[in-house]
Amino acid sequence: MSTIDTIRVCRADYANPGHAAALVSMLDAYARDPMGGGEGLSDFARTNVVSELSRLPQAFSVLAFVGESEAMPVGLVNCMQGFSTFACKPLINVHDLAVLHGYRGQRVGERMLALVETMARERGACKLTLEVLSGIPPPIRSTSPGVFPR
Repeated sequence: MSTIDTIRVCRADYANPGHAAALVSMLDAYARDPMGGGEGLSDFARTNVVSELSRLPQAFSVLAFVGESEAMPVGLVNCMQGFSTFACKPLINVHDLAVLHGYRGQRVGERMLALVETMARERGACKLTLEVLSGIPPPIRSTSPGVFPR
C-alpha cells in the first residue's frame, strides 16, 4: 500500500482538541517552512488561532492525517468565505495550503482541495481563489483552483 493510500482527509472540527492541536502544529510547520516565511507562529497565534477561527462562521479548515489515527497530521487547508460581486454568490479563498515536506508530491494537497471544493459547493460558492506567496516555484503554483461550472 502506498503512502497516499494511508492519507485521510477530513473537515476540521475546531472544538475537537486533536484537530485543534493538528491545526496549530501544521500551521506552525508551514510558517517555519521557507514557503511560509521561515518563522514560526507567535505564542499569541499558537494560543488563539483555533478559538478565533471557531468564532468566524466564514472560516473552515481541512486536515490530512496518516492512517485512521489523528496522531500524525501531514496537511492543512484554511479557507475563508468571501463574496463575488460579479456572480453575486459566495466564493471561497484558500488562505493557507500546507503539506509537510516528506509528503509533498503525493497528491495530499489535491485530496484536501477536493474536500474544500465539496465544502465550497455546499456553501453555494461560485469559485475558489488561492493566495500564492511570491517566490513559490511554478510546479507548486500550478495547483491553483478554478471556477465552478454554473
